[in-house]
Amino acid sequence: MSSRQRMARLLGSVEMAKAFTLAALIAVFGSFAIERMTSTVTLAAIVFALCTIGVAILIVRREELSLLRLAPSSLLAFLALALISVIWTTDRGDTVFAWLSLFGYAVLAITIGHIRDTLQTVRAIGDTLRVLLSISLGLEILSGVLLDLPIAFLGIEGALASGGPIQGIFGTRNMLGFVAVLALITFVIEWRTQSVTSPVAVPSIALAGFLALLSASPTVLVLAAGVGVATAALTIVRHTAPAHRALVQWVLAGLATAALALAFVLRHPIIAWLGAGSDFSMRADLWNRILDFVAIKPLQGWGWFGPWHRGEYPFNSLNYLLDQQHATALNAYFDVLLQLGAAGLVLFVLLGGVALVRSWLVASSRRSVVYAWTPLILVTLAIDSMFESFTLSDLGWFMLVLCALRAGQSRSWRENIDAAQTGVIPTLPPQR
Repeated sequence: MSSRQRMARLLGSVEMAKAFTLAALIAVFGSFAIERMTSTVTLAAIVFALCTIGVAILIVRREELSLLRLAPSSLLAFLALALISVIWTTDRGDTVFAWLSLFGYAVLAITIGHIRDTLQTVRAIGDTLRVLLSISLGLEILSGVLLDLPIAFLGIEGALASGGPIQGIFGTRNMLGFVAVLALITFVIEWRTQSVTSPVAVPSIALAGFLALLSASPTVLVLAAGVGVATAALTIVRHTAPAHRALVQWVLAGLATAALALAFVLRHPIIAWLGAGSDFSMRADLWNRILDFVAIKPLQGWGWFGPWHRGEYPFNSLNYLLDQQHATALNAYFDVLLQLGAAGLVLFVLLGGVALVRSWLVASSRRSVVYAWTPLILVTLAIDSMFESFTLSDLGWFMLVLCALRAGQSRSWRENIDAAQTGVIPTLPPQR
C-alpha cells in the first residue's frame, strides 16, 4: 500500500472523523481562551489547519457526498454577498479577513455535518461542553474563592464568592449564559436518547444550569423561557396523531404569533420585571442610531466586518455619537442590516428560518428525540440574536451553519434532484 493510499485510508476512517470533530469543537468553543492565551494569529492558524484537514476528508469521502447537498443555498448566497461587499466596503483588508473567518468556521461545520450524524454530533458537543464548562467552573473557583484575584487575561473577574456574575473561559457573562443554554439542550437530549448514563447526564445538566444562573446574564431567562415554550410545543406536536398534526402546527403557529405580539405590546412592563431597563434603553439608542446609517445604504450596507473594528467607519461614528465602545450591534439582525443591508438580512433570515422550519417538521414526525436537538438549538440562536450578535461569528455562526446543514439533509429540494439523477428513492436515515 502506497503512502498516498494510507493517507486516504486514514482521512476516511471513523477514528479520524471522531478526532477531527472533537478537535474542531474544542477550537470553536474554546476560541476566546485560545486567542487570549496565544494570539489571533495562532487561532487563525488552528482554524486554517483544521479547514485544510476537513477539506481533505471531504475529498476522500467524495463518493459518499452529493455536490448539490454539500451546503444550503442560502448559506452560499450569504457568503457570496459578504465577499462581494469587498467592492463597496470602507476597508477591503478587514472585510477579506472577516470573510475568511466566516468561511473557515462554515467549512468546519460543513465537514462535521457530513462525517457525523445527528446523534454523534450531539455526543461530541456534549463531551466538549462538559470539559469546557468544568474548566470554567474550576477557574472561577480558583480566582474567586481560592486566590480571590481576577485572571485578567481570560477576563475572569473572580466574583464567584459574591454570587457572580461569572464569565468562565468564554469572555463575557452573556456568552457563558448562551453556551450554558446550548449545553443544557445538548445534555438533556443525550440523556433522553440514553447516549450517556444518568451519573453523567445529571451532573452535566446541574453544571450547565449552575453556570447559567451564576452568569447573571439578562438573556438567559429569556432564552430559557423561549426554549421551554418551544420544547412544550414540539412535545405536543410529536404526540399528536399524524392526521391532526398539520392543524396543531397551525394552531401553535398562531398562538406563537399572538404571544410575540402581546410581548411587544407589554415590552416595557416585561423589561421592568427583568430589571433590564437601563440595558434595553442603551440597546434601543444603539439600534436607532444604526437605522440612521442604514438609511444611507439600505440595500447593500457598509460592507462585511463581523465583530466591529472600532476605528473603522461607520462603527467609530456610532460609538462616538453614543459615547460607547460597542464591538457589535448587540443584535444580529441589526448587525447584518448595517453591514450587508436589506439583501443580507433577507438571506440571513432565510438561512435560519428555512432551517428552523425544516428541522421542526423533521422533529415532529421522527420517532427519535434526537431530532429535537436541531430545532431547539435554532430557536436558541434566533432568540439570542435579538440581544447579541453571537450568531455572526465564531461558535454562534458555526452552530447556525451546522444546524442549517443538518436540517437540509433531511428536507431539501436537492433530495428529489439526486433521486432523479440516481434513480434511487430517498429514504429516511435509521432512527436511534
